[in-house]
Amino acid sequence: MRIAVTTLGCKVNHYDSASIETRLRAEGHEIVAFEAGAEVYVVNSCSVTDRADAESRQLARRARRFNDQARVVVTGCYAQTDPNGAALPEVDHVVGLNRFDDLIGAIRGERSEHRILVNDLRTARRVDTLGAEVFTGQTRAFLKVQEGCDLFCSFCIVPFSRGKSRSVPPRKVLDQLAMLADRGFVEVVLTGVHLGGYGHDLDAAIDLRRLVEMIVEHRPVPRIRLSSIDPPEVSRELLAMVRDQDVLCEHLHIPVQAGADGVLQRMRRRYGAAALREMGEELARYLPDAAIGTDVIAGFPGETDAEFEETVAMLRELPITYFHVFPYSIRSGTTAAKRDDHLPPAVIKARAHRLRELGVEKRAAFAQRFVGSELEVLVEGEESRRPGWMSGYSRNYQRVEFCASMELVNREVRVRIEDCRGDRLVGVRVPA
Repeated sequence: MRIAVTTLGCKVNHYDSASIETRLRAEGHEIVAFEAGAEVYVVNSCSVTDRADAESRQLARRARRFNDQARVVVTGCYAQTDPNGAALPEVDHVVGLNRFDDLIGAIRGERSEHRILVNDLRTARRVDTLGAEVFTGQTRAFLKVQEGCDLFCSFCIVPFSRGKSRSVPPRKVLDQLAMLADRGFVEVVLTGVHLGGYGHDLDAAIDLRRLVEMIVEHRPVPRIRLSSIDPPEVSRELLAMVRDQDVLCEHLHIPVQAGADGVLQRMRRRYGAAALREMGEELARYLPDAAIGTDVIAGFPGETDAEFEETVAMLRELPITYFHVFPYSIRSGTTAAKRDDHLPPAVIKARAHRLRELGVEKRAAFAQRFVGSELEVLVEGEESRRPGWMSGYSRNYQRVEFCASMELVNREVRVRIEDCRGDRLVGVRVPA
């Protein structure tokens, strides 16, 4: 069958889609683009905001318009949090998370007495989407090692959509990394819904640092990158390991969300401004040349002008090199959505714009520091704007362009940086 899989949302969702595609390819099905005219459309939905729910519904309706005889299956977070809302007239099956075999059966067209298949994930104890081997358009692979979240931040629906925190056992993580190495991947990104919560649920409880130690010991691939970890999980031991072990990329993503104590308390985050400053000092001490990304919410309910200025000052002060800015958007069912002090949309938009401007400024300033230095770059592909030029990412997550041939794709090469154009570095390859 010709099957199209489209994905909304985070890296974990994209990993799940890659697992779906891997299984379907192994069964002999053809994975096609969403617009290519498929026999089955799979919408892997997001539910982080009410707007994401609406986008998921739009994709399902769009699929039906492409082929009114096709089978349309909705899965992912929206299918889990609001299965009745996802069960549009255009949708044949709604399959929630942690029902991988049922999802594959629905895609195949196997008969089921139930149109909606959803479990209560608060009782789930395992991670069932593993084995992704192909990541379309990517030279780096992702590996989901953790699922779910127990934190219940006031703005977030994820603990309800993804369930309790649960971890992939270390032996299975190492097996998956070995499989990805056999497939030729040079870099693997460890990801999870709450990656820093890794291991606490296992029979022999461990933590993320211990898992990383095991991976470093085995060195299954040349480059391991960590995805998002929360500020309380940024320990000196973990920072020292990233600094000292060349298999670990000097790049962390740490979602601070805000920089004012009052806002952080209303968000139900587990830290305050003083802890963020202390974390910043440790980052500067251990990893002065590392890329440090963050997520920040602009215009959280009740955020005063003074609190916003505190956040701006904090982000300017911390050694953070790039921002993902999210204008606050209502997510029904969360504590924040029920507050009566939501800010006007114009205020939220203006604050998001100002944060993005600061992010652009800091990203460019960080990139400029590497002019004249040499960086190890994993080549991803040809630059569409510059024929004969290739681009890729350094270990510290800098986008680098240089003149080279396609034979270097998925190889790590050394590049001497000669110029900085915005947040992109331009250089020449250093002969091996």
